[in-house]
Amino acid sequence: MRCPYCGGSETQVKDSRPSEDGAAIRRRRVCPDCAGRFTTFERVQLREVVVLKRSGKRVPFDRDKLQRSIDVALRKRAVDPERIERLVSGITRQLESAGEPEVTSEAIGELVMAGLKGLDDVAYVRFASVYKNFREARDFEELLGTLSDGMPVPAAAPEAEGDPEPEASGRRRAGRP
Repeated sequence: MRCPYCGGSETQVKDSRPSEDGAAIRRRRVCPDCAGRFTTFERVQLREVVVLKRSGKRVPFDRDKLQRSIDVALRKRAVDPERIERLVSGITRQLESAGEPEVTSEAIGELVMAGLKGLDDVAYVRFASVYKNFREARDFEELLGTLSDGMPVPAAAPEAEGDPEPEASGRRRAGRP
């Protein structure tokens, strides 16, 4: 393994152990040339998965890109990193074990949305707004309507013209008709 600091070709493994979810081996390494320490992860890859993009282009599946997309949706959300790792690993395993050599980017997006919906509603809405290319507020309203037991969210009643606004107590302000 090449050292990420000095580019040295020889590194030594100081510690190896399974990751939290057991899907990878975590290795602590040290470079004898620069004494730099770093961690690597070794994962089983069941098969090569090719992603068929909307443009028709075919690219190799990139687990790190999946991780980054989920991280962006979960930015500033209080979600345990272990749960995020389980989500990414689960989606990756589903894709690799599906038996299909190619998978559409839409299928990956749907898997991510399903996973985020069970993990964090705000992240789900964030991801969906980009993935489904929301253009107006109505798109958000429709998606939010699916979050709570599939019941649609009631729309706010439009105010009639000329009706004065009630105060917090429910009474009208003095001096207004």
